[in-house]
Amino acid sequence: VQLQASGGGLVQAGDSLALSCSAPGRTFNAYTIGWFRQAPGKERKFVAAVSRGGGITNYADSVKGRFTISRDNAKNTVYLQMNSLNPEDTAVYYCAADRSGQRAQVYPRYYDYWGQGTQVTVSS
Repeated sequence: VQLQASGGGLVQAGDSLALSCSAPGRTFNAYTIGWFRQAPGKERKFVAAVSRGGGITNYADSVKGRFTISRDNAKNTVYLQMNSLNPEDTAVYYCAADRSGQRAQVYPRYYDYWGQGTQVTVSS
């Protein structure tokens, strides 16, 4: 699975941004898709995940109530709507696919495929 993350950019604190993760092929809807982020000098951290059918979602405590993950399997795309952004959200955001598809895993080791990342920068 070749994942393509897009939608990053430079915004101000309090603004919103929407990321997309897409992949070609008919198997996209078989995968759980997760978003992770990595700030400079820090480890990659879980942000949000959605199961293959969209029925199960999971969020990091730091983004609950601000970020929303959703998917449109007809378009082979998962979205991450990010609201009320703050400078601590600055990072490279990666999407990843988990072949199990049934859970919204929080640990990177459960994910089999990774996209290239998109930079999100939030200025104060």
